[in-house]
Amino acid sequence: MQRLQASFPAIEVSDLTKVYGSGNTEVVAMRQVNLRVARGEVVALLGPSGAGKSTLLTAMGLINPPTSGRIVIGGVPVQEGPQSLVDLRAFRRHHLGFVFQKANLIPFLSALQNVQVALEINDVPPRKARRRALELLDYLGVADRAGNLPEALSGGQQQRVAVARALGNDPDLILADEPTAALDSYRGRQVMELFAKVAHERGAGVVVVTHDHRALDTFDRTFEMEDGRLRAESGVAA
Repeated sequence: MQRLQASFPAIEVSDLTKVYGSGNTEVVAMRQVNLRVARGEVVALLGPSGAGKSTLLTAMGLINPPTSGRIVIGGVPVQEGPQSLVDLRAFRRHHLGFVFQKANLIPFLSALQNVQVALEINDVPPRKARRRALELLDYLGVADRAGNLPEALSGGQQQRVAVARALGNDPDLILADEPTAALDSYRGRQVMELFAKVAHERGAGVVVVTHDHRALDTFDRTFEMEDGRLRAESGVAA
């Protein structure tokens, strides 16, 4: 797997457009989006439902290819319109981390095992995977819950374990989709601050789709999406 260069931004997308259907049924979900996220930067994507936020996030995550436009991650061109320029599955496993609205932890595995199994899937030997999982849980402040099943964890603790799992491959880019939607304001802010910590201390680029305006001060930049278009709400214009 090609190694990414630390001197390049975590991700750059150029003129991303996504069109569903054709003719009378054509829907443009994303219109010529341009965005550059630096390493160590945490960015929020805001906007109403149907604005195109999840379409953009899944395109950046190499899950839902754009109809046109270009995606470059860590200096490596990975997508040109619908054409993949790399093995997308392998690239995601080695360079991307994902966090979703629900933690989606395996219910019959402990917090430690949930992180460890994700590492083992990426071919990390069991002993090394266990050690790395413990380090990540400690880094995220939930090492004392390592032996607990998900049902014994609070929502905020579950999301911390989910973030630990996303960090297992030391990703260059972390993408989060409404990670605080099920949390109260206090725990939601804790999770948002956690993303800022991960970005600033570990040098990952972090992009968070959110409707939560209560913790926007934790982000380096925020962007608004509307009708498939992206505009800067604060910081450098897109």
